[in-house]
Amino acid sequence: MYDMAIIWDWIAFCVRWLHVITAMAWIGASFYFIALDLMLKPGKALPDGAYGEEWEVHGGGFYHTVKYLVAPAEMPEHLTWHKWQSYTTWLSGAALLMIVYWVGGELFLIDPTKADLALWQAILISGGSLTIGWLAYDFLCKSRLGERPTLLMLLLFAILVAMSWGYNQIFTGRAALLHLGAFTATIMTGNVFFQIMPNQRIVVADLKAGRKPDAKYGKIAKLRSTHNNYLTLPVVFLMLSNHYPLAFGTQFAWIIACLIFLTGVTIRHYFNTMHRTGKGPTWTWPVTAVIMVLIAWLSTVPGIDSYDESEARALTPVEEKFASAEGFEDAYFAVVGNCSMCHGREPSWDGLHWPPKGVVLETEADVARHAEQIYMQAGRTHSMPPPNAIQMDEDARRQIVTWYRGAKMGG
Repeated sequence: MYDMAIIWDWIAFCVRWLHVITAMAWIGASFYFIALDLMLKPGKALPDGAYGEEWEVHGGGFYHTVKYLVAPAEMPEHLTWHKWQSYTTWLSGAALLMIVYWVGGELFLIDPTKADLALWQAILISGGSLTIGWLAYDFLCKSRLGERPTLLMLLLFAILVAMSWGYNQIFTGRAALLHLGAFTATIMTGNVFFQIMPNQRIVVADLKAGRKPDAKYGKIAKLRSTHNNYLTLPVVFLMLSNHYPLAFGTQFAWIIACLIFLTGVTIRHYFNTMHRTGKGPTWTWPVTAVIMVLIAWLSTVPGIDSYDESEARALTPVEEKFASAEGFEDAYFAVVGNCSMCHGREPSWDGLHWPPKGVVLETEADVARHAEQIYMQAGRTHSMPPPNAIQMDEDARRQIVTWYRGAKMGG
């Protein structure tokens, strides 16, 4: 039997799969061209307007690449555009954000212990912040700060710190880090869609019309491309962070996110220098290691509300719907009896020091809040609890299914 929870979960899975595939394509192309650009060498017989060349071997063949700082003398017959990797990564990521954090906002987006928000308000903040962030960044790049790239990068970092703190004040830790990643990725794709590609089209149009292209368009694209270069690794970390509660399940998650942006700078600086000179600065690795040790230390500070705080907190409307549904008491005791030894604020299972995925299942509010996850993991499938941990009987699973379906039909 199919129900909406299963269908929706598969939709999310497929969109996530697409997002990972397109991200691999975009990041791979980005890293390749960054390395290629830095490895270019002057040649004796380069055509007019060419900046450098590079010979490469791969897959049994040799490749010869020549770069023009502005454009070749005339338009080539065949031209490959590298843009859809970026576009499809952002579009699939935006779709995944809507599926997981907007539709599932009562669980994954809103944190009732931080801010009293209606779902529509949280969604408005989510989407609005991405839009306003791009507009603010684009304005700064087009201002006189565009002539002072180092100062602009420092200001961009300050904006990211402010956004990290702000998201953490209203959203769940998981959503806060994910939104910071989406905020950054929106800037990166905006650079491609609104600046780099339009400037390339102007150059191509000039070539076709027999006009000499203006070098300023390449300079603008270079600034935006440099930003994308240093932002890539932090975005990957932030997109993966929702799988690791040590990253998002601490009150210092926003500081961890900020420190990750610093590691993005140190790591990329090493490889950029190595590609350009043949040897990277070794100081970047101990600095990166120190930052990661600091991150690990910050992650040990818990960010989950206490048992007493959870018990005392008023239920949200969605939590109340599941907590008041017929069969909740049986389902609650089934969950507590089979899941809480691992999904507790202080897990009692040997080897566990924090609840898996940051999911806590102890109080009635906890169980009601995670109703759909419990239904999918322990009701419709047998993925939880792990069979080597505890054997959950079929009656307990049926109680969970009956409770969840009754609550959904009643709602």
